[in-house]
Amino acid sequence: MNGFPYVYETQVRFSDLDAMRHVNNATFIRYLESARLGWWLHVTQREGLDALDMILARTEIDYRSPAFFGEAVRVGVRCASLRRSSFGLELRVEEHASGRVLAEAKKVCVYYDFKVQRSMPVPETIRAQLRSQDPGLREESA
Repeated sequence: MNGFPYVYETQVRFSDLDAMRHVNNATFIRYLESARLGWWLHVTQREGLDALDMILARTEIDYRSPAFFGEAVRVGVRCASLRRSSFGLELRVEEHASGRVLAEAKKVCVYYDFKVQRSMPVPETIRAQLRSQDPGLREESA
């Protein structure tokens, strides 16, 4: 997946389907969330739930094509923008064999301190990690 430095892969399972025999919209959200969390652990080079010091503030999804039982699905993730305490992600869901685009999404994540229950500025160490993974990253003030 060109332009996406992190790719999450999964297989469509029977339990992912709805009555129409294609992947349910809610399942796409699960794919996107699994990719987001995997991406974060990859970028920050950390492991485990304690390393998840960001929260999801917004998700926007455009569904492009249905996915079916047995298909291999991959989700590309890239960081598109970086602000003081948040960052924007772009994600693309594709069927692996054909490259058919199944969905495209945007997410806004907020760097978060769970102990004090509030957003925090993204530390410079993490900013550097984000920059190194996504050279086209837009840095915005505010």
